[in-house]
Amino acid sequence: MDPLEAFYQLQQTLEQVNLVTSELFTSEIMEKSSNQTNGSVNMEEFQSHDTTSTFEDTEKERNIFFSPDQGNVIFASAVDGWGFTCGQFAKLFSKKTGINKDVLLKTLWGDYFLNSKTKRIMKGAQAKGKKPLFVQVVLENIWSVYEAVYVRKDKDMIEKIVTSLDLKVSPRDIKHNDPKVQIKAITTQWLPLSEAVLGAVVEKLPSPLQITGDRIEKLMCPHGKRFDKLPHKTQQLKEDFMKCIATEEAPVIVFVSKMVPVEKTDLPQNKQRPLTDEDIQRRREQARLRHAQRMATSDMGQTTPTDSGEKLEQPTGSKIIEEEDVSDKESPVGSDTEPEADQTFIAFARVMSGVVKKGQKLYVLGPKHDPEVALKEETSGHQIDDSLSIKDLSSDRHITVATVREVYLFMGRELELMDSVPAGNVLGIGGLEDHILKSGTVSSTVGCPAFTDLYFDASPIVRVALEPKHAVDMKKLVQGLKLLNQADPCVQVMVQETGEHVIVTAGEVHLQRCVDDLKERYAKIELNVSEAIVPFRETIIIPPKVDMVNEVIQDTNVVIKTSRMKEFEDDDEVLKPGLIQTYTANKKCCVVIRAQPLPDDITKLLEDSMDLLKVLDHLNKTSDIVSLNLSIQEAIKDFKSKLTKIFDESGKFWRGAIDQIWAFGPRRVGPNLLLNRIPEYKRQTVWTCLDNESEGSGELWDLDNSFVSGFQIATLSGPLCEEPMRGVCFVIEKWEMMNDTEKSKESVEKESHIQNESRSECSKTSVNDGDIDNIQKLTSKINFGNKSNSENEASCDKIEDSVSRKKTETYGQFSGQLISCIKDGCRKAFQTQSQRLVVAMYKCNIQATAEVLGKLFAVLGKRNGRVIEDEMREGSQIFNIIAALPVVESFGFADDIRKKTSGLASPQLVFSHWEVVDIDPFWIPTTEEEYLHYGEKADSENRAHHYMNTVRKRKGLKLDKKIVEHAEKQRTLTKNK
Repeated sequence: MDPLEAFYQLQQTLEQVNLVTSELFTSEIMEKSSNQTNGSVNMEEFQSHDTTSTFEDTEKERNIFFSPDQGNVIFASAVDGWGFTCGQFAKLFSKKTGINKDVLLKTLWGDYFLNSKTKRIMKGAQAKGKKPLFVQVVLENIWSVYEAVYVRKDKDMIEKIVTSLDLKVSPRDIKHNDPKVQIKAITTQWLPLSEAVLGAVVEKLPSPLQITGDRIEKLMCPHGKRFDKLPHKTQQLKEDFMKCIATEEAPVIVFVSKMVPVEKTDLPQNKQRPLTDEDIQRRREQARLRHAQRMATSDMGQTTPTDSGEKLEQPTGSKIIEEEDVSDKESPVGSDTEPEADQTFIAFARVMSGVVKKGQKLYVLGPKHDPEVALKEETSGHQIDDSLSIKDLSSDRHITVATVREVYLFMGRELELMDSVPAGNVLGIGGLEDHILKSGTVSSTVGCPAFTDLYFDASPIVRVALEPKHAVDMKKLVQGLKLLNQADPCVQVMVQETGEHVIVTAGEVHLQRCVDDLKERYAKIELNVSEAIVPFRETIIIPPKVDMVNEVIQDTNVVIKTSRMKEFEDDDEVLKPGLIQTYTANKKCCVVIRAQPLPDDITKLLEDSMDLLKVLDHLNKTSDIVSLNLSIQEAIKDFKSKLTKIFDESGKFWRGAIDQIWAFGPRRVGPNLLLNRIPEYKRQTVWTCLDNESEGSGELWDLDNSFVSGFQIATLSGPLCEEPMRGVCFVIEKWEMMNDTEKSKESVEKESHIQNESRSECSKTSVNDGDIDNIQKLTSKINFGNKSNSENEASCDKIEDSVSRKKTETYGQFSGQLISCIKDGCRKAFQTQSQRLVVAMYKCNIQATAEVLGKLFAVLGKRNGRVIEDEMREGSQIFNIIAALPVVESFGFADDIRKKTSGLASPQLVFSHWEVVDIDPFWIPTTEEEYLHYGEKADSENRAHHYMNTVRKRKGLKLDKKIVEHAEKQRTLTKNK
């Protein structure tokens, strides 16, 4: 290929890339315009918006295309490691010809040529049969270098090229026999790739000084705080952000986005660096001196053999000493010392302000760091211990002091050691692995707030249990899991109650990557990996009005009973479906519980407000709302108002439920509710902490917490397959204590009242002893009445013992019985309703052409997926398909869809929501239509039943399998002969 053909090939490649870019840009603009026309916008507003958007779109359209004259195209060779932009050649050629650099930059790429007679650049190279300027100036020069090195192999010509280009190439590289070495030595100095890439980055990417104030405030205000509520010293840091000050006096502010694992052998301080000319000269001189010494020693050996013997013994002795040193360094067999890890972590960070130096001491701020509290402690003289790491911190401490061990500059795959890095740069920091887990904030002042956490669109949903193949490698597995947890920001590592080590990942591909990293990089052991564990949820629904063959049920008042619901027909505790009356084991307490499905809007609101529920639960325990941020208070009040509105709109049953909420569950923050509708029990609501005036409006009865505990246990593991419940409301409609218990309760309260009165009398005497006369009278009574005082104290102690004994006898064992009663009652009320499984769903984005849509839909249907949206992208021939796919069915989905579509469709899976499987796990035919369609035994597979049995089998629970009742062996004709 000659230079002219290469030029036309480059032009075609750029045209194809710009065609795809234009297609994507056009489809985006058409989608925006269609959305605007569909919306209800006034004509004047639309016209004014259309005018401004036209200018913006024109400017944007001019910048989206790739053109060498704009400086956004780099011509490079991956084989020989060189690269250039048109700006570099325009600068070189302008020096030789005297033509303006800007003119050269605009005309170097395109249909222009250089008139050799007039020395002017003219247009119409292709029409006049002239070589384009890019071929004349750029490609022919490159071709001539390659021809001299690879084709002619002319050493003299190579030296002339090096001299004309003013390059400093070592004579050893020029005279080398391998042409690859020669061409790399010339081109890497003539057209350095680093200069081309760095120049394009500096010219095209926005400067750190262009950061906006709103973005800075979002970074500095985690947990929904307002910027104006931060301390004044913290607000002053915004100016350092805006100006990106790189002086030593400016405060150091660094954001660490990720901890990067690096092999210790890859660190620059552990690598053998290439020798410089000075090193080569020094080593040559040392070798010459050693040679002269050996020659002198050999001459002396011919005359004095005894001296030579002594000299020969010295290396042997030194070798023995070295061997002894090595043997001393070896660790003894059976020692408990863990081997040093081969991995180290480097913090990938960006300097927002100040200068980061090697050996500098900086504060590492945890995610719960409060600058206001830290500044108060600093003014009071509180010192932070330098020796503490993140493992040593208590729950109320969020600051550690770290020393910057090394400062690195990332150069592709390599790391370069630096002494300091100023603001506006991306760097690597060594020495923070014990202070930062995944991401964090580093600063020279404690007044700096902790930056907001990074948002990851993919939430962990798929989990597996891990164990080493050999039990002796358990320590290596634990250490490897720690390294994996620190290196991967999206993985979750936990130890379950059963002792299993579990990792939770975002999907199948992410799971395989994590397991491979553990085997090959972090733990370096063989692992036994369990099958993927996908979470489910359990819920109840309103009894359906349509049967399994989509026939309307004639009598809507009759509830269709499944095989599981029929088990409770003869149960005396079941009053009606969803309502049960249960007793404790000692028959001294009666509770009526109703199970009701929550409206979908309430369930979704509770799931989206998990963080607020955690804050609300903390407030109910501490009642410290004064120290809470005003924005969070407003968020909780807004959450309450939304919940109230949805309750009022959901029907008569839910009116007033906002003030009857007893608890959320499971774990006090889940999407299930416990309501208090006991007529005589007016307890405090969960919203009492928000309104100080309403505090004390209701008192908690004894055993109140037993109801909450039983509710939490019941919602944490449902009756279908011991999975958490979702969208279920349990209503306590009656709580009645039997006579014996009431009597004992009254006696305990009476004795406690007597005890409080006696204590109050003692406190009154201690309060009134401020008067001198009373003190003298009191001392006289004490001196002469010791016997009566001792008798009073003994009587008080007896009352205390009797009250505590009565309480432990009455409520100690009975509390556990009530918890068990509530748990079993909630599960039974749940089972008498229409039960359903809830599966986790992926949102599947697929881009495909019309030819493969049929095969694509077949794969989705086979895996119980459904298409949500299917439309052609405007301005293109590509379809955008958005589908919902169960997570449990997603394993192998990507490979399957690539095989069926021959690689023309590739899915992207992201966790989206929870969805109810609209099949009862215990369904049996009940209507005539169902008997006709499915038969008497309904042998077709029930998807919900299959999911339930899979989970129960994994957990070791009882399986609900069909057993053959009557089986006959088929007789063949040969047997009858």
